[in-house]
Amino acid sequence: MNLLLRGVTIADPNSKFNKQKCDVRVEQGKITAINTTLGTFKADQGETVVDGMGSVLSPGFFDLNCSIGDPGFETKEDVYTATAAAAAGGFTGLAVLPNSKPVVHSKGEVAYLINKAKGNLVDVLPIGAISRDLEGKELAELYDMQEAGAIAFSDGHKPIVDDGFMSRALQYAKGFKGLLMVYPENKSIAGKSQINESKNSVLLGMKGLPALAEEMHISRDIFLATYHDAKIHFSNISTAGSVALIKKAKKDGLKVTCDVAVHHLVFTEELLNDFDSNYKIKPPLRSKTDVKALINGLKEGVVDAISSQHRPHEIEFKDVEFEIAAYGIISLQTVLPLLIKAGLDAEQIAEKLSINPRLVLGIYPPVIEVGADANFTVYDPAKVWDYTATSNYSKSANSPLLNKKLTGQVKLVYNNKQLQTYG
Repeated sequence: MNLLLRGVTIADPNSKFNKQKCDVRVEQGKITAINTTLGTFKADQGETVVDGMGSVLSPGFFDLNCSIGDPGFETKEDVYTATAAAAAGGFTGLAVLPNSKPVVHSKGEVAYLINKAKGNLVDVLPIGAISRDLEGKELAELYDMQEAGAIAFSDGHKPIVDDGFMSRALQYAKGFKGLLMVYPENKSIAGKSQINESKNSVLLGMKGLPALAEEMHISRDIFLATYHDAKIHFSNISTAGSVALIKKAKKDGLKVTCDVAVHHLVFTEELLNDFDSNYKIKPPLRSKTDVKALINGLKEGVVDAISSQHRPHEIEFKDVEFEIAAYGIISLQTVLPLLIKAGLDAEQIAEKLSINPRLVLGIYPPVIEVGADANFTVYDPAKVWDYTATSNYSKSANSPLLNKKLTGQVKLVYNNKQLQTYG
């Protein structure tokens, strides 16, 4: 589909047009012209024209950490509803976790996801399991899955408990340049915790999850990655101590990357005082000090990327007592408004939500340049909109932001020669 964008401000650190207001033309999936002299382009016959004044043009967002339930848990989310929610949130690519039924632990499940998502505007890249059935005992078919199209390997929101198993997994993956993405949590310390360990957890009378559980696990994996000279990615870090550990590891020259879930940049543990189970996530909401450290870590380059940590659930898993409610928030459509609320500017959003997530996975990021494939998002950072059941594209509704006004709305996404507009 051919497209003419008028007066958009480009946010792409890799583009020579970065921070400039431009007209942009797309023909047959390629960016064919960019002009800083606004209004000089005349609309061609059959060309879709979009007024982009006040809007930002960014490389398409990419999510490193998304659960969709497909196959097996399609009542939570399937490929089609997940990609619809993703596109509405500005994402043109998703790395999908293996926590399904069956688990994505062989080339058959990888091929299933790739085939089901074929032809979609949103690229769906399966993440294969590190261990069979996510049990942390036996290595899954890592090399075969990579050959079938798996982009990386993870046991999703399950930490790998056994030190020896993690050591062997790192050593094996290194042999074919596979990337392990791990969720850091020391289970013996975490126990059956519900929320962040603090004065607040004592006040609410619930078992607290100490920052120590996350930081000990990160320390262990840093030691193992150092021993094997292997690369490793930490998913959804949440504490100031974790930022400090990864900062030192990077300074020491280790092949370490990490991401933070968008909720941990805005929400804090005080929001749990009303026992709203929609705020129940793992890792739990932390303190204001942790939030500040995570944002500083992003700006300093310690934290490489931002993820949605999209976790859809049916109502019966959330509309229950807090202690038995499932962990997770649907968030693909609310990442952008939360990042604007957190104070990130357009260039930082492009770097942490578009460019770096792809670089972590070894994917060349899209660039806003003449001759490049068109893969981008256009959003209005000042637009106020209502996030309701009508505007929610996910199959699930477990979000504390539903029925609230949000600032920052996606106007359109373009990828794979397909255009989708909103608002």
